[in-house]
Amino acid sequence: MRPSVTAAAIVLTFGGSYTALAQTEITLIAPGGIRASIEQLIPGFEQKTGYKVKATFGSGLGTKAQVAKGEPFDLPIVQPPYAEVLASGNVVASSAKPLATIALGVAVKQGAAKPNLSTADAVKKTLLAAKSVSYPDAKIGAAAGVTFEAVLKKLGIADQMEPKLKRAQGGAAAMQMVAKGEAEIGLTFLSEMDEPGLEIVGPLPKDLAPPTALVGFVSAHAKDPKATQALLDYLSSPEAAPAYKAQHMQPGK
Repeated sequence: MRPSVTAAAIVLTFGGSYTALAQTEITLIAPGGIRASIEQLIPGFEQKTGYKVKATFGSGLGTKAQVAKGEPFDLPIVQPPYAEVLASGNVVASSAKPLATIALGVAVKQGAAKPNLSTADAVKKTLLAAKSVSYPDAKIGAAAGVTFEAVLKKLGIADQMEPKLKRAQGGAAAMQMVAKGEAEIGLTFLSEMDEPGLEIVGPLPKDLAPPTALVGFVSAHAKDPKATQALLDYLSSPEAAPAYKAQHMQPGK
């Protein structure tokens, strides 16, 4: 029987190339709102460059907290404001690149009447008329939930809406409630509205809920800064734009 080839033997034979290959994996962390687009883009980048990408997704506020604490990711994607991320020194501030913006929107169960979202006053009437409203729980760091609660306060109806609110563990869960008929309308980022059985009504007015930006950085602790920069360039390139548009996002600023 031929002896097995060990990792050590490979390193000796190829002069350390085994270690070099092992370092070509780029780790990325991002909020869940951009997940579908990033997952669509990764295979093309890997095929084009030979690098591998390992992506992790979480809540908007949670992602910022992880980066600020210095958890080891090569390419963080965060949502403004991110003063704590810059202050931590864990990202290269000059490497910041806007990837896309994402709007908070409304969805209803397929076949249901679509409410009026044309103005802030129309949104207020829609929310007050709804029997129940699902959205991602702001307490778990969901940026869409934080934005929606700010909208309720801006409209002056936070207390009136409280009995109708159904807080979910993320945007997908909020949309599932709507699709199952457990909530009359649902709010989250438009990019998270892919649950079967839903109809997207549209985004909230910009003056009521400005779109949220997603910005990528090269980590100050990136294992391979050149490879990380290549991924960031790819994610912010015209080639990546269709993947964002497919998820109801606007590429760039």
